[in-house]
Amino acid sequence: MSTIKDITSEDEWRAHVASLPKSTLLIISFHAPWAAPCAQMATVLQTLASEYPVTDPPATSWVSLNAEELSDISELYDVTAVPFLVLQRNDEVLETVSGSSAVKVRNAIEAHAKKAGGSGTTTTAAPSTNGGTGGALETTQAAPASAEEVETPADPAKAKEELFKRLGDLVKAAPVMLFMKGTPSAPQCGFSRQVVAILRERSVKYGFFNILADDEVRQGLKEFAEWPTYPQLWMDGELVGGLDIVKEELEGDPDFFKRHSVAKEDGAVVS
Repeated sequence: MSTIKDITSEDEWRAHVASLPKSTLLIISFHAPWAAPCAQMATVLQTLASEYPVTDPPATSWVSLNAEELSDISELYDVTAVPFLVLQRNDEVLETVSGSSAVKVRNAIEAHAKKAGGSGTTTTAAPSTNGGTGGALETTQAAPASAEEVETPADPAKAKEELFKRLGDLVKAAPVMLFMKGTPSAPQCGFSRQVVAILRERSVKYGFFNILADDEVRQGLKEFAEWPTYPQLWMDGELVGGLDIVKEELEGDPDFFKRHSVAKEDGAVVS
């Protein structure tokens, strides 16, 4: 059975990719140690990997990367949230899946693994695209679906409840969470850029979420937070506010971020 290889350096990453035959499906899992959904996804992927035998040449290759420590690789794949899965063959990204849906992950892997094996399956998956927002779009589409996977019309109240539960987990994904337009390396609005600068100047370790990459979060968080604009900064699961509020807090208390500061500069992490 296949196992998941932990990649710990860029040199190891380049060497591993270069060693793979063109036909091998490379399954790349990006994670962050503080994000609880990543631990759940690791279990899912370990189970899935065990279902694929080791062959020569390898039909699949499974790797795991810490999105924080290997930030250059994360940016290469537009990783804006974790867990984040990339399916790649012959240096071509076939599909990405953002989030912790075991069904979507299984469907995506099975679709491309079967294609490689020459199966007559009609299961197809839409290729991932970048919508120009700096964030990968979740475009997994698979058919036919089992009874578990068939989507039924959602009850609005239940859908809202599930969304709010997801948002409640997201705002607590890191002690300091920034919901912004774009990413820290490529902000898509001046207000987001200024908040990033403030956090970096004070060596604050923070997680971020690119709301341009997920419209459900973008719209839902406004109601969840009762705060209609972005960026939004959260600390310990509580809303601080936008740029103006952050500045006001610092004016009143220069040590406002002190307990979340780290020794090294630029303590930004991926969320």
